[in-house]
Amino acid sequence: QLQASGGGLVQAGGSLRLSCTASERTFSSNAMGWFRQAPGKEREFVAAISWSVGVTYYTDSVKGRSTISRDNVKNTVYLQMNSLKPEDTAVYYCAGGSSAVVLRGGKFGSWGQGTLVTVSS
Repeated sequence: QLQASGGGLVQAGGSLRLSCTASERTFSSNAMGWFRQAPGKEREFVAAISWSVGVTYYTDSVKGRSTISRDNVKNTVYLQMNSLKPEDTAVYYCAGGSSAVVLRGGKFGSWGQGTLVTVSS
């Protein structure tokens, strides 16, 4: 239902844009978000965007460095990450939920395969 892509190896200070394409059923009318899980750590919320008006939320550690956006025609959500740091290294997952607030709270209705982001120092 959800397929994330765009991860890779990048040097600290670099940028990546993650993409996640979903089925129309999963994407339509749902908020979308990104989570990540670093080795040995718990999954954490990264960013979320509402369905219609584009309200966004970010975790503090990526705020100002990342931008979440969505294309409701292409059923795709993006996460542009700039000024990457080694601590951003993780598997990034996209998810769908009933609202961006709910996603920020860690709850989701649909979940996809992740994409690995590795930031070297």
